[in-house]
Amino acid sequence: MTLTARNLSLAYGERRIVDNLDLDIPVGKVTCLIGRNGCGKSTMLKALGRLLTPTGGAVYLEGQAIHTMAGKAVARQLAVLPQGPVAPEGLTVESLVRHGRFPHQGWMGLVTKEDERAVTEALAVTHLLELRDRPLTQLSGGQRQRAWIAMALAQETPILLLDEPTTYLDVAHQIEVLELVKELNQTRGRTVVMVLHDLNQAVRYADHLVAVISGRVEAEGRPEELMTPALVRKVFGVDAHIFTDPDTGKPICVPRCLVGVGREENAGGASNPTGNL
Repeated sequence: MTLTARNLSLAYGERRIVDNLDLDIPVGKVTCLIGRNGCGKSTMLKALGRLLTPTGGAVYLEGQAIHTMAGKAVARQLAVLPQGPVAPEGLTVESLVRHGRFPHQGWMGLVTKEDERAVTEALAVTHLLELRDRPLTQLSGGQRQRAWIAMALAQETPILLLDEPTTYLDVAHQIEVLELVKELNQTRGRTVVMVLHDLNQAVRYADHLVAVISGRVEAEGRPEELMTPALVRKVFGVDAHIFTDPDTGKPICVPRCLVGVGREENAGGASNPTGNL
């Protein structure tokens, strides 16, 4: 299932965010969008998920312009978890997750054995079975985030779009969620697109990185090839050391300082121990 953007332009009112974007999401891979706050990552993800109407160009799902397709048809192929989703008051965890089955149900909305299986499996993999009857308002922020992820998983789509899925989670649960996403990709072949703020997590879990500056793609490619001090400096305005993780073989970014700040430490011929800057 292919997902692409061609000559895509996006705006909020008169404010242009993205202009003439071309983007191809690798099929069956995990792609992470990285960049500074406000650079357009989440806006791009919204458009890819049909949550934002383009002002120009189009997003294509398997060659068809996504905004010309029926909502249910899109939702059977593509699940979206936006930032800060809000649920109706009093909704339980299981009720929320059941909403993920809506695209697969007929006009009468009858719940099938297949729906029950998908909901139970989504609750199990997100470790929410014991909380299935608990109202969302009684959950911690991390538990609520896992409930929303479970809803997206219950949708059982070949493409999964996640906007900052580790928000509100502690480090242990961040890893748990990202390992789950990677497992879904590796064992079930799901194409995943994520917006992540943690650069090292993005590098660790992505097969493909897309670095964004001011609504345009500055660079994209494999993390091992893309992650350099020069890229971190250009995209984030930060001087950093780049090391290699001995376990994964992937790069690790260790920020030093903002560009132009703290350079006096290397003045007078002091050496750079890594040779990477």
